[in-house]
Amino acid sequence: MDRRKTNKEIWVLIGISVLTVWFLGFVIEAQAESMKCRTAGVVTKQETVPVGDEGHLLGMTIREGLAFFENGEVATYIAKSIWDVRMGKGFKSNGYIFYKFEDGSTIVTTSDQRSIADPSVNFSSRITGEILEGTGRFEGIKGGVSTISRQFPDVKGEANKSSTDVIFTYTRSHM
Repeated sequence: MDRRKTNKEIWVLIGISVLTVWFLGFVIEAQAESMKCRTAGVVTKQETVPVGDEGHLLGMTIREGLAFFENGEVATYIAKSIWDVRMGKGFKSNGYIFYKFEDGSTIVTTSDQRSIADPSVNFSSRITGEILEGTGRFEGIKGGVSTISRQFPDVKGEANKSSTDVIFTYTRSHM
């Protein structure tokens, strides 16, 4: 009887050990990484529709440019968004941002943008979002993105310009 109890205890300990090693393996793999970049972009397409009350517009914008990463990499990006602006009262926007790296790898994020006041530029805004997917070396990427974006004053005859500081915080499942 004691021998059977001892064998059962050994198997329980082995089972707990296996589960612990398996779980810790996932915890180690899921440690968050981050990368930072600064983008520079211009509006390549924009459509607006007046809502009907004074200074209130709905619109759609496509912004394209380059993302300069801290590690020296450069990616192209295209941001597609819909927005609602009330002159003097604020701005909100939702959309998607597509980053394409020189090796063909991609990252796709959502964007949820809200304006904040900054007298030195047309507006500054905070953008938060989710990393939806990645391809190539970013296959399996999941996480979030946060930014501070600055849109510079319009210059007649020139495309609208912006600069954004971006932080990606993510994990990758290794398949």
